[in-house]
Amino acid sequence: MRFKRRGSALVLVTIAVVLLTLIGVGLLQVGLCSRLLAIGSAHQIEACSAADAGLTKALYAINEQLKISSNISQLQATDEMLPYCDGTFSYTVTPSGSGDYIVEATGKAGRFEKTVHATLQFKGPFEHAILVKNNIVLKPGAVVDGYNFTEEGEKLKFGTTTTLPANVVLAMGALVDGDVVVGVGGDPESVINGPQATITGNKYALTEEVTFPSVTTPEWLEAMPSQGTISGPATITTSGRYDGISAGQGDIITIDGPVTLYVTGNLSLSNAAEIQINNANPDASLTIYLAGDVYCKNGGALNNLTEDPTRLKLFGLDTCTNLSFATTGTFYGGIYAPNAMANFKSSVEIYGAVAAQCFLQGQSAGFHYDAALKLCGADDPCTRITVKRWSE
Repeated sequence: MRFKRRGSALVLVTIAVVLLTLIGVGLLQVGLCSRLLAIGSAHQIEACSAADAGLTKALYAINEQLKISSNISQLQATDEMLPYCDGTFSYTVTPSGSGDYIVEATGKAGRFEKTVHATLQFKGPFEHAILVKNNIVLKPGAVVDGYNFTEEGEKLKFGTTTTLPANVVLAMGALVDGDVVVGVGGDPESVINGPQATITGNKYALTEEVTFPSVTTPEWLEAMPSQGTISGPATITTSGRYDGISAGQGDIITIDGPVTLYVTGNLSLSNAAEIQINNANPDASLTIYLAGDVYCKNGGALNNLTEDPTRLKLFGLDTCTNLSFATTGTFYGGIYAPNAMANFKSSVEIYGAVAAQCFLQGQSAGFHYDAALKLCGADDPCTRITVKRWSE
């Protein structure tokens, strides 16, 4: 009987050992599987991150290339390391044939691979009807609307990049036929002060920072010798560099060709003086790079007789701080002067777009955004390349 009990105990111990061994092996297997799953998940995340990093690097590389040359054919990178992990990325950037660029970026980590695609587009400084860094003031009855939109249901965007209270002032009866935007993280109800104005679109905060890149004068234009100051009636048919423009009473300066001017001083138009773009010449246009300020007095005007805002563009350098239009009339053109106060003291009817430090309207007038100003290419000033579409 005693031997039978000892034999039974031995069997039980053996069974226990086997069971514990199986449990241990099972736990080891579970641990191993969990470890492999964790490694795989980490590699998968690294591959996704590497692909996104490749897309970001491609976007950075093409914008850096754009600063050097507008002739961008193809960019690529192969198996670049993603810092602080085992992932690598590769990318290629190729022209699409329609003016855009196509990016394919692939991230790799372990046995995982992730590929993303994106379409890049040129984006210029006139994406908004009016966009300022600080404050906008519209007088009673002012109207802001737009035309030449290319997409169905597209609305103009109008606003500021600041988040400070009451920096968008829309007086009684003012109408904005589109969206009003404020700075990232801002409260539209606080920034926009227009209880008796009408906004047909939405009011919202921007989701990403909008930069105002500094204007750079083209090297070929900056290298030209100065031709002094334009101070009387003249007809200009070729591009050039000038110390200033100072037109006296009644003087007419006619632009009769595709003209680009670099003005290192002020642009001043006295009573009834005008710079006119000849509408009889289909090639006539004017682009001004201005280091000084603008003073249009009592009837003085930048008179774009073609009535095509894309044929008159004024780019203010960092030293351009004041754009003063003390006159009535109609302005057709685009103004980009990120450090300037754009002050329309009289009822100037504007067709085009404005990007500036501030926008102040002295009297009620209309502002009509021409969406055709959005169209731009590699040779246009202050152009950058952004993501248009993205897919995995």
